[in-house]
Amino acid sequence: MFTAVHASLTEALGPLVVGVEHVGSTAVPGLAAKPVVDVDLVIEDTAEEPSYLPTLERLGYRLVLREPWWHGHRMLLSPAEDVNLHVWPRNAPEPVRHRLFRDWLRSHPEDRERYAAAKRRLARDTAHRPRDYSLAKNDVIDEIYARIFAA
Repeated sequence: MFTAVHASLTEALGPLVVGVEHVGSTAVPGLAAKPVVDVDLVIEDTAEEPSYLPTLERLGYRLVLREPWWHGHRMLLSPAEDVNLHVWPRNAPEPVRHRLFRDWLRSHPEDRERYAAAKRRLARDTAHRPRDYSLAKNDVIDEIYARIFAA
């Protein structure tokens, strides 16, 4: 699915695209994941919405979050809501952090399993309040980031 998303974004946006990365749990083989692909799209400046937003909307994406205070982040959902498209400006640190986390989990099976176990437990524990799930993962994510940055 990521290959198709990557192709459609680069074809539609052309030279506006600085980078497109498959991130999140579906980007890590063997990691438990919801059937939703997370994609980081990096462009020059997310504040210049007229340069990219109408094109993404023509592809069927729907803007659901606009967070200029968080490194210019925008988030859009695909028509089937099976792609979370995160749009970042060139110098945002979050896409770098996402790639570091993804690559670490790909090459460190013990942390991949630790994260998977936490995700399964938290999915069960927050089933009646799904909005809490993402925040509940922060402790294990922070522990893994500590190891990444120490390395």
